[in-house]
Amino acid sequence: MSLIKRFAAACLLAGVAVGSVAQPYPSKPIRLVVGFAPGGATDILARVWADAASRELGQTVVVENRAGAGGAVGALAVAKAPADGYTLGLATVGTHAANVACNPKGGYDPVQDFTPISNLARTPNVLVMNVDVPASNFAELKAYIAKQPPGGVRYATGGTCGVHHLTGAMFSSLIGAQLTHVPYRGSGPALTDLIGGQLELFFDSMPGSIQAIQSKRARPVAVAWNKRLDSLPDVPTYAELGLGAINDSVWYGLVAPANLPADIQAKLNQVTRKVMAQPDVQARVAQTGSEPVSTTPQEFGAEIKKALERLKAVVQSQGIKFDTSGS
Repeated sequence: MSLIKRFAAACLLAGVAVGSVAQPYPSKPIRLVVGFAPGGATDILARVWADAASRELGQTVVVENRAGAGGAVGALAVAKAPADGYTLGLATVGTHAANVACNPKGGYDPVQDFTPISNLARTPNVLVMNVDVPASNFAELKAYIAKQPPGGVRYATGGTCGVHHLTGAMFSSLIGAQLTHVPYRGSGPALTDLIGGQLELFFDSMPGSIQAIQSKRARPVAVAWNKRLDSLPDVPTYAELGLGAINDSVWYGLVAPANLPADIQAKLNQVTRKVMAQPDVQARVAQTGSEPVSTTPQEFGAEIKKALERLKAVVQSQGIKFDTSGS
């Protein structure tokens, strides 16, 4: 073989080798792990982002529900996945603050084991009750609870040690009542049982309960937000009811396993900022009762740390212990 032909062949082989290694990201479908059952607030927002991001990335983003332990099962799956950008997670105040504050031996560190990408939405919390409960507002609900035996009124949440569990525990303490916590594998199944009459109360994020509220299958009692919601103008905030200690909204954000390459982190953040600014995405997020946002990875990382420290203090003050029942 002549020198020219050997050189051409070497260049061709080098091109094939380089092409096989340096494929542009993403070159295959991406998995977005949600640590809760389908139908709940986290799942809804994950699918809104996944649909829009799929169009921008040119690859399908597949939502995978890995429910259990208040979102810890899904979070742990993300933490242990390869840091290649093909496994992402939907982080919440529950998975990355409340869960770990309540159970520090849960198997993952919300700061060290993840790469923050961006916040996606801030969402009001809401307390809803079964429509057969003989109360139409907070004062009447409080009076009803006072007439029941200790633990006779049950409240559902999307999981043990989740943010709504901590909210429910503080709510019980603030009104001076003993309520029974009933944890579920996500807010979807909990809402189903609330509507079916198996429970009296449900602490949730607005996206998971908004349709039930609008269709009058569940009755809202209070919301956690900085003002009354335009969609629920007659429903007071917790702060208005003298329960300012639980008037905190929640957030949802995008994370990846620790040590994600900086260029992939930057691309996912850029895509997130773009899709969260799109009118159709903003409309879909707003329909769930949430407020679309996007942040830098550094800002989102700082928010995770702040929520973790705040909820560690709540767990300590309420004496909450980790319990796997129902999770």
